[in-house]
Amino acid sequence: MPGERQNYGSAEISEESAAISEEVVSEIISRTFRSIPRSDQRRWGGIYVRGLLSVSGKKTMRAIADGAGGGVEQSLYQFITKSPWAAEPVRRELAGLLLRLQPRAWVVQPLVIAKVGEHSVGVERRWVSEFGRVVNCQRAVGVWLAADQASCPVEWRLELPESWTGDAALRRRASIPDGVRPCPPEQCAVDAVSEMARDWGIPHRPVVMDLRECDPYDICAVLLERRLPFAVRIDPAARGLALHAVRSGPRTGSRATGTAEVPAAQTGVPHPPGSAFALVSELSRQCMPVEWFDHSMGTLRATSVGATRVLLGRPASGVLRPAPADQQELLLMGAWQDSSRRTPSEYWLTNLPQSQLGTVFRTAMLGRRVERDQAEIGEGLGVRDFEGRSFRGWHHHMTMVSLAHAATVLSSVPHSETGPAVMRPTASREVRMRAA
Repeated sequence: MPGERQNYGSAEISEESAAISEEVVSEIISRTFRSIPRSDQRRWGGIYVRGLLSVSGKKTMRAIADGAGGGVEQSLYQFITKSPWAAEPVRRELAGLLLRLQPRAWVVQPLVIAKVGEHSVGVERRWVSEFGRVVNCQRAVGVWLAADQASCPVEWRLELPESWTGDAALRRRASIPDGVRPCPPEQCAVDAVSEMARDWGIPHRPVVMDLRECDPYDICAVLLERRLPFAVRIDPAARGLALHAVRSGPRTGSRATGTAEVPAAQTGVPHPPGSAFALVSELSRQCMPVEWFDHSMGTLRATSVGATRVLLGRPASGVLRPAPADQQELLLMGAWQDSSRRTPSEYWLTNLPQSQLGTVFRTAMLGRRVERDQAEIGEGLGVRDFEGRSFRGWHHHMTMVSLAHAATVLSSVPHSETGPAVMRPTASREVRMRAA
């Protein structure tokens, strides 16, 4: 019968997820679970991943256990919530598998998980601009490997407010490790990509982030200090932020910017904080049309993009104080998504070269690819569905969600030694229905 559930502890998955290749699922489980020492734990992990791919509706522990034939809920609960296996080696191995997608960016995608009650680890009432109101929720960030045709999360960080980290009883109840301290989402993301760049052994790609709701000064300074390429969306009128326009003359020297070389500044023309007109004039003078694929709309578009070199700093007593990292030159991009506007619709700050302006802008727009895949694939795989209360359990569940997401994506990617021919991933029937 259509949609009939079968025992996915075996090599079968339901007809509902027929687009998912069992060969790909088996490869992912075999490769990523090599760091998990016990065979029974690897077996429960395989059942859990196949359950995320096969179970309709909310991905609760009971629903996954029922789909596996019943009688295994306690074992699955133990595997996710209590077992001491480390999530980081599993995620690192997954990132290696996903290189066949030829990712062009590491996209930081925020995730707000609304909750009822106060027992889920990290939950707190806070203002969420996405909803326009105060929400009782968890806040997290995912780091996604993003290509033009597909993307997948590989790393997760859960924000823990001080109300949790500073309460010994709450720490014990949620089994929060001793070394975990309060960390704003953006700083959690920077720490995550820094560890990926240092320890994971995968090619570095530009970090794409939206920093409009935080102070970009400190985040950019850290990324520069750690020599990570980036393209971050900013609000140039943000309080406490100053952009110093720079005019470059003939090349007489250069400065390293992570992976790029840019001309050293010859003369500086400072603009007072809040002098948006001066910056917009600089951007307008150097506009060019950039063709790119809008993943949120599913269509090819052309956008006017301007760029000018700047130094990032903070105003102090009317004097510009440059950012750290050897006063690194950055590139400010302005994009006129709405041609009727006199000013750019969005602003991006990057340490990538101006000579590749079109490529840089298309890389920044991969954030829309990730937003679409989180909505069309991740939501249907239970990215917000974990009901446990432990810090370890949350990370284990999110790791399994990443594996299920990768199975969905890679099932549509022919793999050959000559290189992948990436196609648009086909989501399961439930995911397509949710998206509609």
